[in-house]
Amino acid sequence: MAIKMHASLAVHAGDWLRTEIVHPHGITVKALAEHMGVSRQALSMLLNGKSSLTADMAIRFEKSFGVQADTLMRMQARYDLAQARARADDIKVAPLAA
Repeated sequence: MAIKMHASLAVHAGDWLRTEIVHPHGITVKALAEHMGVSRQALSMLLNGKSSLTADMAIRFEKSFGVQADTLMRMQARYDLAQARARADDIKVAPLAA
């Protein structure tokens, strides 16, 4: 039997970045957005968990703070998959017959 991760255990990359990277550095979203060359709105949406981390944004965080982009992308993928699994009963697909 496979072990299933509960959706609440998966962390959105933006939430983690906000609490573990951005806040400890004491930088505002506006200042960080300017530094990273992205819009304040796009960065705010990510940090508040309203949009998913993109590979481009992961590279920008890697260059700005040294956090590995591939680690951030795996974190986002685990979160996205946990959210989809939580809605799996709503996905109406039958097994394909061989």
